[in-house]
Amino acid sequence: MHKPGNKSQIPFIEQNAREIRADIVRMTGKAGSGHPGGSLSSADIVAALYFGDVLRVKPDEPNWPDRDRFVLSKGHAAPVLYSALARRGFFPEEWLDTLRQLGSPLQGHPDCKKVPGVEVSTGSLGQGLSMAVGMALAGKLDGKQYNVWVLLGDGECQEGQVWEAAMAASHYKLDNLIVIVDHNGLQIDGRVQEVMGVDPLPDKFKAFGWHVFLVDGHKVDCLMDVFRQAMDVKGKPAVIVAETVKGKGVSFMEGEKDWHGKAPNAGQVEQALKELTAV
Repeated sequence: MHKPGNKSQIPFIEQNAREIRADIVRMTGKAGSGHPGGSLSSADIVAALYFGDVLRVKPDEPNWPDRDRFVLSKGHAAPVLYSALARRGFFPEEWLDTLRQLGSPLQGHPDCKKVPGVEVSTGSLGQGLSMAVGMALAGKLDGKQYNVWVLLGDGECQEGQVWEAAMAASHYKLDNLIVIVDHNGLQIDGRVQEVMGVDPLPDKFKAFGWHVFLVDGHKVDCLMDVFRQAMDVKGKPAVIVAETVKGKGVSFMEGEKDWHGKAPNAGQVEQALKELTAV
Protein backbone atom coordinates (compact mmCIF):
# COMPACT_ATOMS: atom_id res chain seq x y z
CA MET A 1 0.00 0.00 0.00
CA HIS A 2 1.15 3.53 -0.79
CA LYS A 3 2.56 5.39 2.23
CA PRO A 4 3.15 9.13 2.70
CA GLY A 5 6.65 10.60 2.67
CA ASN A 6 9.04 10.71 5.59
CA LYS A 7 10.03 13.38 8.13
CA SER A 8 12.67 14.84 5.82
CA GLN A 9 9.87 16.27 3.66
CA ILE A 10 8.41 18.45 6.41
CA PRO A 11 10.45 21.62 5.63
CA PHE A 12 9.49 21.23 1.96
CA ILE A 13 5.81 20.90 2.86
CA GLU A 14 5.98 23.89 5.21
CA GLN A 15 7.58 26.02 2.50
CA ASN A 16 4.85 25.06 0.07
CA ALA A 17 2.21 25.93 2.67
CA ARG A 18 3.72 29.42 2.99
CA GLU A 19 3.76 29.83 -0.78
CA ILE A 20 0.16 28.63 -1.02
CA ARG A 21 -0.87 31.21 1.57
CA ALA A 22 0.90 33.95 -0.40
CA ASP A 23 -0.90 32.78 -3.54
CA ILE A 24 -4.25 32.93 -1.74
CA VAL A 25 -3.64 36.52 -0.66
CA ARG A 26 -2.45 37.62 -4.10
CA MET A 27 -5.26 35.82 -5.94
CA THR A 28 -8.13 37.14 -3.85
CA GLY A 29 -6.57 40.60 -3.70
CA LYS A 30 -6.26 40.84 -7.47
CA ALA A 31 -9.74 39.40 -8.01
CA GLY A 32 -11.27 41.77 -5.47
CA SER A 33 -13.40 38.91 -4.19
CA GLY A 34 -13.11 35.40 -2.85
CA HIS A 35 -12.73 33.50 0.40
CA PRO A 36 -9.29 33.93 1.99
CA GLY A 37 -10.14 32.96 5.58
CA GLY A 38 -11.02 29.31 5.10
CA SER A 39 -8.43 28.91 2.36
CA LEU A 40 -5.66 30.07 4.71
CA SER A 41 -6.87 27.84 7.54
CA SER A 42 -6.55 24.74 5.36
CA ALA A 43 -3.25 25.57 3.65
CA ASP A 44 -1.12 23.26 5.82
CA ILE A 45 -3.57 20.39 5.30
CA VAL A 46 -3.64 20.78 1.53
CA ALA A 47 0.14 21.26 1.33
CA ALA A 48 0.71 18.05 3.29
CA LEU A 49 -1.63 16.14 0.98
CA TYR A 50 -0.11 17.36 -2.27
CA PHE A 51 3.56 17.80 -1.32
CA GLY A 52 4.03 15.03 1.25
CA ASP A 53 3.49 12.10 -1.14
CA VAL A 54 0.13 11.45 0.49
CA LEU A 55 -2.00 11.67 -2.65
CA ARG A 56 -1.05 9.35 -5.50
CA VAL A 57 -1.57 11.57 -8.52
CA LYS A 58 -0.03 12.16 -11.93
CA PRO A 59 -0.20 15.84 -12.92
CA ASP A 60 0.52 14.96 -16.54
CA GLU A 61 -2.31 12.40 -16.46
CA PRO A 62 -5.04 13.99 -14.29
CA ASN A 63 -7.57 11.25 -15.05
CA TRP A 64 -5.24 8.33 -14.30
CA PRO A 65 -7.70 5.59 -13.22
CA ASP A 66 -5.72 4.52 -10.16
CA ARG A 67 -5.17 8.02 -8.76
CA ASP A 68 -6.26 9.01 -5.28
CA ARG A 69 -9.22 11.36 -5.29
CA PHE A 70 -9.37 14.64 -3.37
CA VAL A 71 -12.73 16.35 -2.90
CA LEU A 72 -12.78 19.95 -1.70
CA SER A 73 -16.27 19.84 -0.27
CA LYS A 74 -15.90 23.38 1.10
CA GLY A 75 -15.65 24.61 -2.47
CA HIS A 76 -15.48 28.30 -1.57
CA ALA A 77 -11.89 27.60 -0.45
CA ALA A 78 -11.00 27.08 -4.11
CA PRO A 79 -7.88 29.33 -3.93
CA VAL A 80 -6.05 26.85 -1.70
CA LEU A 81 -6.75 24.02 -4.13
CA TYR A 82 -5.88 26.06 -7.22
CA SER A 83 -2.53 27.05 -5.73
CA ALA A 84 -1.65 23.47 -4.79
CA LEU A 85 -2.66 22.11 -8.20
CA ALA A 86 -0.67 24.77 -10.05
CA ARG A 87 2.42 24.28 -7.91
CA ARG A 88 2.09 20.53 -8.32
CA GLY A 89 2.09 20.94 -12.10
CA PHE A 90 -1.52 20.30 -13.11
CA PHE A 91 -1.75 23.62 -14.94
CA PRO A 92 0.44 26.73 -15.44
CA GLU A 93 0.98 28.93 -12.38
CA GLU A 94 0.11 31.93 -14.56
CA TRP A 95 -3.52 30.82 -14.35
CA LEU A 96 -3.56 31.86 -10.69
CA ASP A 97 -3.53 35.52 -11.75
CA THR A 98 -6.91 35.01 -13.44
CA LEU A 99 -8.99 33.95 -10.42
CA ARG A 100 -12.66 34.91 -10.85
CA GLN A 101 -12.01 36.81 -14.08
CA LEU A 102 -14.43 36.51 -16.98
CA GLY A 103 -13.42 33.55 -19.13
CA SER A 104 -10.96 32.13 -16.61
CA PRO A 105 -11.14 28.41 -15.80
CA LEU A 106 -10.49 29.34 -12.15
CA GLN A 107 -13.98 30.24 -11.04
CA GLY A 108 -15.00 31.16 -7.52
CA HIS A 109 -15.80 27.50 -6.92
CA PRO A 110 -13.97 24.57 -8.57
CA ASP A 111 -15.22 23.32 -11.92
CA CYS A 112 -14.07 19.80 -12.76
CA LYS A 113 -14.78 20.33 -16.46
CA LYS A 114 -12.40 23.26 -16.72
CA VAL A 115 -9.57 22.68 -14.22
CA PRO A 116 -7.21 19.67 -14.43
CA GLY A 117 -6.94 17.93 -11.08
CA VAL A 118 -10.37 18.99 -9.79
CA GLU A 119 -12.32 15.79 -9.21
CA VAL A 120 -15.81 17.22 -8.76
CA SER A 121 -17.46 20.63 -8.99
CA THR A 122 -18.21 21.78 -5.45
CA GLY A 123 -19.53 24.83 -3.69
CA SER A 124 -23.05 23.85 -2.70
CA LEU A 125 -22.11 22.93 0.84
CA GLY A 126 -22.85 19.49 2.22
CA GLN A 127 -22.63 17.58 -1.04
CA GLY A 128 -18.93 16.75 -1.29
CA LEU A 129 -18.98 13.87 1.15
CA SER A 130 -21.89 12.21 -0.68
CA MET A 131 -19.94 12.34 -3.94
CA ALA A 132 -16.86 11.00 -2.20
CA VAL A 133 -18.84 8.08 -0.77
CA GLY A 134 -19.85 7.20 -4.32
CA MET A 135 -16.23 7.33 -5.47
CA ALA A 136 -15.05 5.18 -2.57
CA LEU A 137 -17.81 2.61 -3.06
CA ALA A 138 -17.02 2.47 -6.78
CA GLY A 139 -13.38 1.83 -5.93
CA LYS A 140 -14.37 -1.07 -3.71
CA LEU A 141 -16.68 -2.57 -6.33
CA ASP A 142 -14.03 -2.21 -9.04
CA GLY A 143 -11.27 -3.71 -6.89
CA LYS A 144 -9.22 -0.48 -7.02
CA GLN A 145 -6.68 0.51 -4.39
CA TYR A 146 -7.15 4.26 -4.46
CA ASN A 147 -8.14 6.35 -1.45
CA VAL A 148 -10.68 9.17 -1.45
CA TRP A 149 -9.85 12.21 0.68
CA VAL A 150 -12.39 14.90 1.56
CA LEU A 151 -11.95 18.33 3.12
CA LEU A 152 -15.07 19.48 4.98
CA GLY A 153 -15.71 22.76 6.74
CA ASP A 154 -16.98 22.63 10.30
CA GLY A 155 -19.84 24.99 9.44
CA GLU A 156 -20.61 22.71 6.53
CA CYS A 157 -21.27 19.93 9.03
CA GLN A 158 -24.52 21.71 9.87
CA GLU A 159 -25.87 20.21 6.64
CA GLY A 160 -27.97 17.09 7.11
CA GLN A 161 -26.64 15.56 3.91
CA VAL A 162 -23.21 15.30 5.55
CA TRP A 163 -24.62 12.94 8.13
CA GLU A 164 -26.57 10.86 5.64
CA ALA A 165 -23.32 10.36 3.76
CA ALA A 166 -21.48 9.59 7.00
CA MET A 167 -24.03 6.90 7.80
CA ALA A 168 -23.69 5.36 4.34
CA ALA A 169 -19.87 5.38 4.51
CA SER A 170 -19.95 3.46 7.77
CA HIS A 171 -22.62 1.05 6.52
CA TYR A 172 -20.52 0.10 3.50
CA LYS A 173 -17.30 -0.08 5.56
CA LEU A 174 -15.49 2.38 3.29
CA ASP A 175 -12.02 2.20 4.76
CA ASN A 176 -10.71 3.83 1.58
CA LEU A 177 -12.45 7.07 2.59
CA ILE A 178 -10.69 9.67 4.77
CA VAL A 179 -12.34 12.93 5.78
CA ILE A 180 -10.55 15.96 7.18
CA VAL A 181 -12.66 18.57 8.97
CA ASP A 182 -11.18 22.07 8.89
CA HIS A 183 -12.34 22.96 12.40
CA ASN A 184 -11.66 26.70 12.50
CA GLY A 185 -14.79 27.55 14.47
CA LEU A 186 -16.04 30.31 12.19
CA GLN A 187 -18.44 30.66 9.28
CA ILE A 188 -19.73 33.60 7.31
CA ASP A 189 -22.32 34.59 9.94
CA GLY A 190 -20.14 34.16 13.02
CA ARG A 191 -19.01 31.42 15.38
CA VAL A 192 -20.17 27.98 14.31
CA GLN A 193 -21.33 27.12 17.82
CA GLU A 194 -23.52 30.22 17.93
CA VAL A 195 -25.01 29.88 14.44
CA MET A 196 -25.79 26.16 14.77
CA GLY A 197 -23.58 24.15 17.08
CA VAL A 198 -21.95 21.03 15.66
CA ASP A 199 -19.62 20.08 18.49
CA PRO A 200 -18.58 17.65 19.77
CA LEU A 201 -17.79 16.53 16.22
CA PRO A 202 -15.51 13.65 17.29
CA ASP A 203 -18.30 12.08 19.33
CA LYS A 204 -20.79 12.50 16.51
CA PHE A 205 -18.58 10.81 13.93
CA LYS A 206 -17.75 8.05 16.40
CA ALA A 207 -21.46 7.45 16.96
CA PHE A 208 -21.87 7.12 13.19
CA GLY A 209 -19.27 4.33 13.15
CA TRP A 210 -16.17 6.23 12.07
CA HIS A 211 -12.61 5.96 13.36
CA VAL A 212 -11.79 9.41 14.71
CA PHE A 213 -8.47 11.26 14.94
CA LEU A 214 -7.73 14.70 16.40
CA VAL A 215 -4.83 16.83 15.22
CA ASP A 216 -3.41 20.35 15.19
CA GLY A 217 -4.15 21.35 11.60
CA HIS A 218 -1.16 23.68 11.43
CA LYS A 219 1.57 21.24 12.53
CA VAL A 220 2.76 19.46 9.40
CA ASP A 221 4.61 16.70 11.27
CA CYS A 222 1.44 15.88 13.22
CA LEU A 223 -0.66 15.96 10.06
CA MET A 224 1.68 13.54 8.31
CA ASP A 225 1.58 11.16 11.28
CA VAL A 226 -2.20 11.15 11.45
CA PHE A 227 -2.51 10.72 7.67
CA ARG A 228 -0.43 7.54 7.94
CA GLN A 229 -2.58 6.25 10.78
CA ALA A 230 -5.80 7.04 8.94
CA MET A 231 -4.62 5.08 5.91
CA ASP A 232 -4.11 2.04 8.13
CA VAL A 233 -7.69 1.99 9.45
CA LYS A 234 -9.56 -1.13 8.34
CA GLY A 235 -13.28 -1.88 8.18
CA LYS A 236 -14.57 1.66 8.65
CA PRO A 237 -14.05 5.18 7.28
CA ALA A 238 -11.72 7.58 9.07
CA VAL A 239 -12.19 11.23 9.99
CA ILE A 240 -9.51 13.66 11.10
CA VAL A 241 -10.80 16.65 13.04
CA ALA A 242 -8.11 19.28 12.47
CA GLU A 243 -8.06 22.24 14.84
CA THR A 244 -7.25 25.32 12.78
CA VAL A 245 -7.36 29.12 12.85
CA LYS A 246 -9.40 31.05 10.29
CA GLY A 247 -7.07 33.28 8.29
CA LYS A 248 -3.97 31.51 9.62
CA GLY A 249 -0.69 33.23 8.77
CA VAL A 250 -2.04 36.76 8.31
CA SER A 251 -2.26 38.62 11.63
CA PHE A 252 -5.23 40.83 10.84
CA MET A 253 -7.23 37.93 9.37
CA GLU A 254 -6.66 35.34 12.09
CA GLY A 255 -9.81 34.46 14.00
CA GLU A 256 -11.90 37.12 12.24
CA LYS A 257 -15.15 36.00 10.63
CA ASP A 258 -15.25 39.01 8.30
CA TRP A 259 -12.42 37.46 6.27
CA HIS A 260 -14.53 34.43 5.41
CA GLY A 261 -15.60 36.02 2.14
CA LYS A 262 -13.83 39.38 1.85
CA ALA A 263 -10.80 40.12 -0.31
CA PRO A 264 -7.85 42.21 0.94
CA ASN A 265 -7.17 45.59 -0.64
CA ALA A 266 -3.76 46.50 -2.10
CA GLY A 267 -2.35 47.71 1.21
CA GLN A 268 -3.58 44.66 3.05
CA VAL A 269 -2.10 42.39 0.38
CA GLU A 270 1.26 44.09 0.84
CA GLN A 271 1.14 43.74 4.62
CA ALA A 272 0.04 40.10 4.45
CA LEU A 273 2.80 39.16 2.00
CA LYS A 274 5.40 40.81 4.24
CA GLU A 275 4.19 38.67 7.14
CA LEU A 276 4.11 35.47 5.09
CA THR A 277 7.56 35.96 3.56
CA ALA A 278 9.18 37.00 6.85
CA VAL A 279 8.86 33.50 8.31
